[in-house]
Amino acid sequence: MSQSVAKSLLTEEDRKRYHRQIIMPGWGEAGQEKLKSAHVFVAGAGGLGSPVSIYLAVAGVGQISLCDSDRPELSNLNRQILHNDSRIGMNKAVSGQCTLQELNPSIQVTAISTRIEAENADDLVGDADIILDCMDNYPTRYVLNECAIRKGIPFVHASVWGLEGRLSFIKSPETPCLRCIFPAAPAPEVFPVLGAVPGTIGCLQAIETLKYLTGIGENLKGKLLVWSGTDMSFEIYPVARDPACPTCG
Repeated sequence: MSQSVAKSLLTEEDRKRYHRQIIMPGWGEAGQEKLKSAHVFVAGAGGLGSPVSIYLAVAGVGQISLCDSDRPELSNLNRQILHNDSRIGMNKAVSGQCTLQELNPSIQVTAISTRIEAENADDLVGDADIILDCMDNYPTRYVLNECAIRKGIPFVHASVWGLEGRLSFIKSPETPCLRCIFPAAPAPEVFPVLGAVPGTIGCLQAIETLKYLTGIGENLKGKLLVWSGTDMSFEIYPVARDPACPTCG
């Protein structure tokens, strides 16, 4: 991971803070040290980025880069739990950094208030071990997908709409890339969303990330999970690489 093993050794405070996950089968202090030495890039500090970054922070991920160029508005607060009324007008990455450092002062949180573009994505992601797609638009998702391919790191995609959420763990060329799964971007829209939906999918996205970083369990490789809050159903669909994909084919 990004930091040296020497720097990732646990303190007594770490052992107390993370005790309930350290005692999980297969996790142990070794797993916790992996988290402490990890660097995660969270793209978006909104509805998905809020629960994702919160649960990564309290789990002890040592370095979180939180990237968002937007500012919280009142209409965001039904789902974007990194922010509150007093933070309206503040940059979302900076607001999120404040929340995360309050939740866990022992980790490093970097606020990046720059808009993600094709020209700067590689520099913004830097030496992160994994990219979390918490965006609300596909053009930027495609940029991050390409960045992950160039860097050879995983890309955890999630999206929500109304009472539905989707999730996939992408690591090209081992799996299909995002463009294979979603060849074309849907039309931009102001979409409906209940706050608990990105809360649910964001937590699953955080779990996928923590599993990868600790080496526990199996990730959603080559699969697309679709969750419906309407009937509380989980469906998992196989997805395949597209040999003609313009990004990874």
